[in-house]
Amino acid sequence: MVFGQVVIGPPGSGKTTYCNGMSQFLKLIGRKVAVINLDPANDMLPYDCAINIEDLIKLSDVMAEHSLGPNGGLVYCMDFLEKNIDWLQSKLEPLLKDHYLLFDFPGQVELFFLHSNAKNVVMKLIKKLNLRLTAVHLVDAHLCSDPGKYVSALLLSLSTMLHLELPHINVLSKIDLIESYGKLAFNLDFYTDVQGLSYLQRHLDQDPRSAKYRKLTKELCDVIEDFSIVNFTTLDIQDKESVGNLVKLIDKSNGYIFAGIDASAVEFSKIAVRQVDWDYYRAAAVQEKYIKDDENFDDDD
Repeated sequence: MVFGQVVIGPPGSGKTTYCNGMSQFLKLIGRKVAVINLDPANDMLPYDCAINIEDLIKLSDVMAEHSLGPNGGLVYCMDFLEKNIDWLQSKLEPLLKDHYLLFDFPGQVELFFLHSNAKNVVMKLIKKLNLRLTAVHLVDAHLCSDPGKYVSALLLSLSTMLHLELPHINVLSKIDLIESYGKLAFNLDFYTDVQGLSYLQRHLDQDPRSAKYRKLTKELCDVIEDFSIVNFTTLDIQDKESVGNLVKLIDKSNGYIFAGIDASAVEFSKIAVRQVDWDYYRAAAVQEKYIKDDENFDDDD
């Protein structure tokens, strides 16, 4: 049984940096890691990848040959990869014995909530190679400083979760830069726990562009809260403690914590329901570390 992560998220959310930092951290704690680059537009890799999709197909060649733009080219590349899944499977098989896998996917969000090709690639690998994968969805933390963009990030996260149907963790990346685009209207746990979205309405109304779509925004927030499956953890990829806490969460989601354990169902159950003593770190301690103290948060919070 092989474990790993499917790393996804919008352009600029830090996927490649994440794969580089996460691979280094996992090696430090004794795991053999293989990074698989499945982004044909990513030609400046800071890490050594075990498999590179550019050995199969290049985005620049696709765009030139078929007169496609970057978005259409990426969709074509994912379709091509799906049809040539045997190529990827043959490259992965030598790594299955003792490697932990990190899949670095493209940043085109349509691939993960609209098109089926990327999902089909993942599902075929899971079925053929008996992989246990968690989707790690990165969202730039500074979006929390803009209520409209935050709601958009929630919708993207929800759509991706429903489409991929994998164990899924949403991550506010670059948490150390969260206030670089402005102060937060609420404490950090408001954004990580995704509860009480009605409190955002007053802030959205202050923006004439958002006020125009007040009713639509309210209905979208209601959909998010009705599903009640979206929340976030936080990450500073340069902080070992932050990365370590995320690894614990990922290991629990894909079953890595059970690997190598020869025990009864009762023992497995005890591990599964064990209290996570690092959960408090997810919001309060992060806010204390990265967000300047400000007593002027809204009274509604």
